[in-house]
Amino acid sequence: MEIWGHINTFFSAENYTLFVVSIASGILCFAAGVVGTFTYLRKRALIGDVISHSVLPGVAIAFMLTGVKNPVYFLIGAITSGLLSIWIVDYVQAKSKLKPDTILALTLSVFFGVGIVFLTDIQHSENAAQSGLDSFLFGKAASMGMLDIQLFSVIAIINVVCIAIFLRGFSLISFDENYARGLGIKVSFLKSFLAVLTVITVAIGVQAVGVVLMAALLITPAAGARFLTNNIKKMLLYAGSFGFASGVIGVFISYSGTGMPTGPWIVVVLSLFALVAIIFGKEKGMYSRMKMRVSNNVKINNENVLKDIYKLAQDGENTITINDLIEKEKYPPSKLKSILKRLERDRHIDQVRGFVILSDNGRIAARAVIRKHRLWEIYLSKYFQLEEDHVHDDAEGIEHVITPEIEKHLIKLLDRPETDPHQSEIPY
Repeated sequence: MEIWGHINTFFSAENYTLFVVSIASGILCFAAGVVGTFTYLRKRALIGDVISHSVLPGVAIAFMLTGVKNPVYFLIGAITSGLLSIWIVDYVQAKSKLKPDTILALTLSVFFGVGIVFLTDIQHSENAAQSGLDSFLFGKAASMGMLDIQLFSVIAIINVVCIAIFLRGFSLISFDENYARGLGIKVSFLKSFLAVLTVITVAIGVQAVGVVLMAALLITPAAGARFLTNNIKKMLLYAGSFGFASGVIGVFISYSGTGMPTGPWIVVVLSLFALVAIIFGKEKGMYSRMKMRVSNNVKINNENVLKDIYKLAQDGENTITINDLIEKEKYPPSKLKSILKRLERDRHIDQVRGFVILSDNGRIAARAVIRKHRLWEIYLSKYFQLEEDHVHDDAEGIEHVITPEIEKHLIKLLDRPETDPHQSEIPY
């Protein structure tokens, strides 16, 4: 009942400010998640930290030069400082032998240190207008209003439109700059344009969640989205959705408790979204990968036992005892019996009083594994010039992953061979 009370209050007219803050935060997180996708794909995750920390001296210098807290001046200073940091990173990387992560860390530290020095100097000045500048460190989402919604909406629309127009180019430079350059794409222009979009987004968003947390809004949505899809368009959609939802939910959680900061809660919710995606992602998630490994192990064990039954039973025509298999197989007896039960359940074998015989389906499956094994041995021997006694172990591993399409290609490439390098017949 208490939660429903919060929800009703959340949407009531009395909490107009809460509604504005939640929508503004959601739009900002959406804009950051979308543009940050390409930062993540370019393996420049730390660049978000560099930009968010480098805007601090720009804001401080803008105040020192003007003496007033004007958002326009702050934005100009932040963008200038952010672009300067990126230029320094790229210049030093091109002109020195320092590793990229070292350059990024040094640039981040220097800019942030200079910003702190300037802020400290401002705080000890006699200018009364300096109060509130420390909010750029940790953010002050609660102070956002309708003007911020409009500003964030403009930034989000600009990001979406620019990405839609330059999607192909942004995608190519994110995965392979040299290939993009070979296609005649203006790589330098696209990198600079993407950097401008990123810096503007960070400079605008710093006032909401602060320097320390803004980098998380750039990278975390994309990191989670990457575990859900291999499609760049879907990844952008997921990253933007994660960002918007975390912004709204984070504000609501912050409102529901006493003294709970908004910015950190937004990042916590966003991290939970990413964590769920990392664990339960359909193709790349940890759970899916674990299931795939288990499934592959089951398949390999089944095929290995089927193959041995086929050979021991003289091409699968005779019956053999379980003891024959126990002596042949490297599996413990308990595991072997489990594999045999699985094969029987799949109707590949029949077990009667300790004897095992292949069914028609089992004989077909066993012949397929042996055929792939021996085809691969011929391929290694013919095209890689490997000795006959060096091809067996390689074929043992690859026989389980050769698809029917690859098998057909091998048969055609090898001109449908009848025997393998050991003169063993290839069953078709």
